[in-house]
Amino acid sequence: MLSLLLTAMMALQTMAMLEVNVPEQPVVVLHGSDAVLNCSFSPASAFNLSDLSIFWQLTDTKRSVHGYWGGRDQLVDQAERFANRTSLWPVQLGLGNASLLLSSVVVADEGSYTCFVRVQDYGSAALLLLVAAPYSKPVVTLESETNLRPGEELALICVAYGGYPEASVIWQDGGGRNLTDNITTSLVANEEGLFTMTSVLTVVLEPNSTYSCGLINPLLGEEGYAFVTITGQNMAFPPVALWVTIGLAVCLLVLLIALAVVCSRKIKESCEEARREAEEAKELEEEESKTAMTLLNS
Repeated sequence: MLSLLLTAMMALQTMAMLEVNVPEQPVVVLHGSDAVLNCSFSPASAFNLSDLSIFWQLTDTKRSVHGYWGGRDQLVDQAERFANRTSLWPVQLGLGNASLLLSSVVVADEGSYTCFVRVQDYGSAALLLLVAAPYSKPVVTLESETNLRPGEELALICVAYGGYPEASVIWQDGGGRNLTDNITTSLVANEEGLFTMTSVLTVVLEPNSTYSCGLINPLLGEEGYAFVTITGQNMAFPPVALWVTIGLAVCLLVLLIALAVVCSRKIKESCEEARREAEEAKELEEEESKTAMTLLNS
């Protein structure tokens, strides 16, 4: 039925045109909120509502969003996903207001909508509906919290969720230098079409360095930032430095042992020499005593 009416209206287009107006700029609506798709028309003269026909449909697929003719809503051909979600303003129809209220907007509702109006004449116009959802505050984590070694590569991971559409990601270091060329970013959509956004920055690790991850939603213009600082306490000695340290410690220990051995030998030699000198002195003293006794007896 709807397709036949639309065909008839398109045929009337060659006869006369009704001025139908919609917003030129896209209509941006938050996910889960209600959207008003404004559409107005200017009939040449007063008319009865029974003579008015209004059709809202998806521009690309031609699926019916809402229909009105014969003085009441006609929803037999309405696409299932729009059921109980659309309405007009009946009291304003006679004033040329054919706007559509679409409730509880979801990501799948995004797209172009065409408003068809016929009184005596026919006219149509299309508008674009865009859906937006704010991302959560981003969080930055390190690929590994332990065994961080200066000079090695480290992955910094920035995650934000529940947003739409895809956000722009900006990575910077502590000096404000843009590092965005070194990132990889991925998107995963949930059952509602909202994104979890993950961005990975690979850096060469340096102690006491700061990095920031920023997200900008192109439709909402909002910004969210997260910071991470890598301190010297997170650092571990690289293997080469560790083995060098162990080697020096072993060398020092060997040196101390050698020094102790040398000192022990020196002390032992000194003691033996002192003992020999004492024995020689004793022998000399005995000989002198014997000599003196011999002289006395003679």
